[in-house]
Amino acid sequence: MSLLVIGSLALDTIETPFGKAERTLGGSATFISTSASYFTNSVRLVGIVGYDFPQEEIDFLKSKSIDISGLEISKTKKTFHWHGKYNFDLNTRESITTELNAFESFDPLISEKFKGSEFVCLGNLHPGLQKKVLKQISNPKLIMCDTMNFWIDGAYNDLVETLKLVNLLVINDSEARELSKEFNLVSAAKKIMQFGPKIIIIKKGEHGALLFMNDMIFTAPAYPLEKVFDPTGAGDTFAGGLMGWLSKTGDLSERNLKLAVIYGSAMASLAVEKFSLDGIRNLSHSQIMNRFGEFKKLTHFDEVSLI
Repeated sequence: MSLLVIGSLALDTIETPFGKAERTLGGSATFISTSASYFTNSVRLVGIVGYDFPQEEIDFLKSKSIDISGLEISKTKKTFHWHGKYNFDLNTRESITTELNAFESFDPLISEKFKGSEFVCLGNLHPGLQKKVLKQISNPKLIMCDTMNFWIDGAYNDLVETLKLVNLLVINDSEARELSKEFNLVSAAKKIMQFGPKIIIIKKGEHGALLFMNDMIFTAPAYPLEKVFDPTGAGDTFAGGLMGWLSKTGDLSERNLKLAVIYGSAMASLAVEKFSLDGIRNLSHSQIMNRFGEFKKLTHFDEVSLI
């Protein structure tokens, strides 16, 4: 089934304690689409870049069988550029430069070809734009939405209105607490479900992720990596793996959603092992399945009866 991805494409400058990458490929739509492309060849990308966006990166997206007919290229503005610096623990970062450039005027128009997409993945955008996109889509099977503290603080009412149209919300733990005004994550998930989404995934960084659906709670571990080089895009890579698996299978059962969370977690763990997108640029099927197998080992135990 087709997967429509709307979000940012960027040229990032990233500094971590392990090195620096200059104007490297980034953006939410980039990570989501690339990650999802390992599960389905029906990824449809909507975004905007500037005249300085490298042709080799456009060729890269095409090589992943990503339909980029919805990619707009500005003739007058540069590509969105973010320069971030991570501290030693990689949990905190400083935004040194944020230049929206062409992305500032991003006004997504969905083509007739894309309007019938069965699965929709809304990257981190102003919730007003997210809602505008959804009004252009005809009867999707599943809508996933991402957001951030910035929109919760500055566009709360718009976000609440958008969430009424969403099936699945992916959010991190601090955002879940802020959105719901609940400290406990179980209570937070139940409160957010009242806004509209009936499936909630709360990311907890190095502590894994929680899936809430109906009365079911599923916890997925984070993969215990010895070295993490760059956490940029990990959340979007997670979303891409998750939605890629769901669109591949078309199965929204509790069992399959659990599998999707593990596939998303596996992809995110591979992404952070290298700078920018390099961790997931050229993965083999065996690499993905080996990491998936490692996740199974982390959660497997033998049942023993009490004496």
